[in-house]
Amino acid sequence: MPSEPPAHRPLAERAPAAAGRAEPGRVASFDVDAGLGVITGADGRSFPFHCTAITDGTRRIDEGRAVIFAVGAGGPGRWEAIAVTPI
Repeated sequence: MPSEPPAHRPLAERAPAAAGRAEPGRVASFDVDAGLGVITGADGRSFPFHCTAITDGTRRIDEGRAVIFAVGAGGPGRWEAIAVTPI
């Protein structure tokens, strides 16, 4: 029997290598009005994040800013940046 397509495997089986551990990255984009952004990790993978994931208490961050972040489960079937710490 062929293996299931990646989208149909449990989320834990599709976890990025960085899931749960801190890694460096940069803010690729951030929409202040929506409070949503994208971080590109050192490995080149991109992860969305919400402003509530920023750990310094602010709700905005500049594009290009270096950060340390972890990857965690977001909505159904997707991963997002969590615990985003500006450095």
